[in-house]
Amino acid sequence: MAPQSLPQADGSVCDPGALTLGEKVRFLSHSATHSCAPERVVARETHMSWVFMAGERVYKLKKPVRFAYLDFSTLDRRAAACRAEYLLNRRLAPDVYLGVVPLTLSTSGLAISGDGPVVDWLVVMRRLEENETLEAALHGGWLQPLQIDRLSATLGAFYAHAPRVPLSPEHYVIGWQRALADNCRVLFNRRLGLPHGTVERIAQVQRQFAARRSALLLGRIRARRFVDAHGDLRPEHIWLRKSVTIIDCLEFDPKLRALDPLDEIAFLHLECERLGGLWAAERIRRHLAHALDDDPSSGLFLFYRSHRAMLRARLAIAHLLDVNPRTPEKWPRLARVYLVLAAADAARLERVLGSRWKLGQATRKSGKY
Repeated sequence: MAPQSLPQADGSVCDPGALTLGEKVRFLSHSATHSCAPERVVARETHMSWVFMAGERVYKLKKPVRFAYLDFSTLDRRAAACRAEYLLNRRLAPDVYLGVVPLTLSTSGLAISGDGPVVDWLVVMRRLEENETLEAALHGGWLQPLQIDRLSATLGAFYAHAPRVPLSPEHYVIGWQRALADNCRVLFNRRLGLPHGTVERIAQVQRQFAARRSALLLGRIRARRFVDAHGDLRPEHIWLRKSVTIIDCLEFDPKLRALDPLDEIAFLHLECERLGGLWAAERIRRHLAHALDDDPSSGLFLFYRSHRAMLRARLAIAHLLDVNPRTPEKWPRLARVYLVLAAADAARLERVLGSRWKLGQATRKSGKY
């Protein structure tokens, strides 16, 4: 016998055989759904999830989406992603990630951790004050050096204890070349209206660095510097509590978290500068320079930064390729900001490459080789 339509907390009905994302979102957006009975539930949509802030709790529901870099299209895949998000994020936010619970459907309707078949999974988090992030501090102008020092110490300890990731140098080079090609493929799309000359100049410098300084890049792999890192270290994910808390790592693909920590810090440096906090970015870099073997004369930090800026430009503008892009006016502006930063880094990197090339010529001529 086919299941009947079932009532939900908001009075609507749903067919268990055809429960939609919209029906789940409506249910989780309703105050009566939650045991704490908040006055209101704040629901926010991201590219991959819906987030519901209900009183002191946050519930994250992953969308049933499939992209080139992730697949949440089945219940089992979303369950695995929720468990990975919980476990991995407890490394840097142990008191924030509280568990994974089922969204169930019975004759009484949808429920969080209720009876009946599981129709989806939710990550449960402690709700944090939104005005305590590094992003909010940079916007508000209240960031203090001591807060940056605490953040630097937290990151230093994290990288010191993070599991080392064995990588194949050859596969790393192929992966980097593929990433550059993917960046250019999207950024060169004429429908998106970005400056092709700027993109090509940045790409050329990155190719030159990878060719001339390949021994440096591969040496860091052979030295086992790559770790299972955070993967998305942005100011909006960093809470400046007394015990620094960092959320929202990239749980869906371990390859995207297999990073040189210097690369991850270069990304954070880039994001802090974009938000007007270059002084904070430089302070973090100085704190971690020795531990991460950051030699400014090598150009590696600039290379990582320019590559990250290109990637962020690509991810921003690629939203316009979605069938129904959210906030379409936002992405071209943001992509151009990243391209300006990438171009400035590429120009500095080109000077580093030029000076090192001239130094190498002089050394060979003098016989000091």
